[in-house]
Amino acid sequence: MNRFAELLDRLGYEPGRNNKLRLMTDYFRTTPDPERGFALAALAGGLSFANAKPGLIRALIAERTDPVLFGLSYDYVGDLSETVALLWPSPAESHARAEPTGFDGDLDLVEPRPVARGHNRPPPSLAEVIESLQVSHRSDLPGLLARWLDGLDETGRWALLKLITGSLRIGVSARLAKSAVAALGELDPNDIEEVWHGLEPPYESLFAWVEGRGPRPEATDPAPFRPPMLAHPIDDSDFDSLDPAEMTAEWKWDGIRVQVVGGTRPDGRRVQRLYSRTGEDISNSFPDLVEAIDFDGAIDGELLILREGRVQSFNVLQQRLNRQSVSPRMLVEFPAHVRAYDLLHWGEEDLRPLPFCDRRERLEAMLAAAGNPRFDISPLIPFRTWEELAAARANPGEAGAGVDAAAVEGCMIKRADSPYVPGRPKGLWWKWKHDPHVIDAVLMYAQRGHGKRSSFYSDYTFGVWRDGPAGEELVPVGKAYFGFTDAELAELDRFVRRNTINRFGPVREVTHEPDRGLVLEIAFEGLNRSTRHKSGVAMRFPRVSRIRWDKPPAEADRMEILEKLLRREAELDESAES
Repeated sequence: MNRFAELLDRLGYEPGRNNKLRLMTDYFRTTPDPERGFALAALAGGLSFANAKPGLIRALIAERTDPVLFGLSYDYVGDLSETVALLWPSPAESHARAEPTGFDGDLDLVEPRPVARGHNRPPPSLAEVIESLQVSHRSDLPGLLARWLDGLDETGRWALLKLITGSLRIGVSARLAKSAVAALGELDPNDIEEVWHGLEPPYESLFAWVEGRGPRPEATDPAPFRPPMLAHPIDDSDFDSLDPAEMTAEWKWDGIRVQVVGGTRPDGRRVQRLYSRTGEDISNSFPDLVEAIDFDGAIDGELLILREGRVQSFNVLQQRLNRQSVSPRMLVEFPAHVRAYDLLHWGEEDLRPLPFCDRRERLEAMLAAAGNPRFDISPLIPFRTWEELAAARANPGEAGAGVDAAAVEGCMIKRADSPYVPGRPKGLWWKWKHDPHVIDAVLMYAQRGHGKRSSFYSDYTFGVWRDGPAGEELVPVGKAYFGFTDAELAELDRFVRRNTINRFGPVREVTHEPDRGLVLEIAFEGLNRSTRHKSGVAMRFPRVSRIRWDKPPAEADRMEILEKLLRREAELDESAES
């Protein structure tokens, strides 16, 4: 466990991708099975422990430290795992205390008897921790966790708590962890992806194959996930080198990228699955879609909510996301639908090496023959010049998107001859999204971040002006925690500390007066009505695009700007319906 803890600690402080890759590859090369396999599972997000909740950790530390001290420490540190790791009392060392066995009137003649206190347990291995968590009863967990924490140092305790709560936050994606494994045998990361979903931790057969000690693991799953192909954002300069005659374009829909996969086991049993873009099996959340998979193949598409033949907003789709079970009423009110982009596999044939135009023809024929109302195809955008495509992107309703124009967030540009290549290959696919909306808002509150940002105030709540009962007032309209550089983060953190006017646990309220405060330029993708927010609006993907040190808060935007945007989007919806 200590070696894994050291790896996590170094990864958390290492900003460079290549250095992170090197650290993980060295760890996998020098760490034996099954320890390295469980480490890979943790880094790739393949572990979950249902009974290891933050409440359990709070209860354990409450038994061992003063609650006021814990509250103050948690407020300062901002991260539960790190706070507990620092406060957890080390087991007392064995020491001698005078305890007479008898008394003859002379204390100086009494031989003291040493009394052992505390513990002298070796630190647990990562494999021991994971295997124990997988089989232990919920009632056994407090004792297990306390024993492990007693046997680890501060870094080990931090890593253990991060592991069991599933919140590593060290800047390592599952893809990067698999790339580190691939580097052991000079393989392509896509080679690992192809066999990944048929494997289970601790991945001993995977490491044996990568290191040349065993055969390639056989993929026996009849409905596997296939690594998706991704697009690069297009720059204005890219158009000069691209020939429109060699390209196709289609709408980019505002939903969730998914794979719809069906297969048949050797015994004839059907297997139907819905995967997220990252390979997570989300079938349980969408039984209405899963039961409609009546084919052996794999479709790459966009998950949407379709009511009366019309795509709903992303805000509506969110009602169906991340649910373990779905009520019959929700199935009726939020019917799931997939708009297909590509056909990756059909029957026993892998279609990914074929050109996109050929795969597209196969997809059109397959959907037309099936006639399944749960699936349709994303229409192509006709264009001959980039100017024509730009006009279609600006007005999708008149360019073929019809009643679904409000659900378009841009367009995809694909080479007609492009194979389906996992990852983000250069020169094949591009995404041309709508320009984001931008407003100037005033920083109102700040909260500490997590992981390597736990010492910085990096989560910012911002607001805009509106007319209130006592005059102009700021109302919060969103929260952003990315979009700035490390240097800008240091400046923002310094501003928060110097301009704090109130504290609420880990949250600080900062000065936000018309003539004193800080303006942030906020970019966001869309706006929806929301009854959960005081302002009545909810932003999609807000981020800090610029720090306006030059602008006084009084000149920040007003709520009327957002209301106008909401009305404009509602008008677009109405015009699309008509």
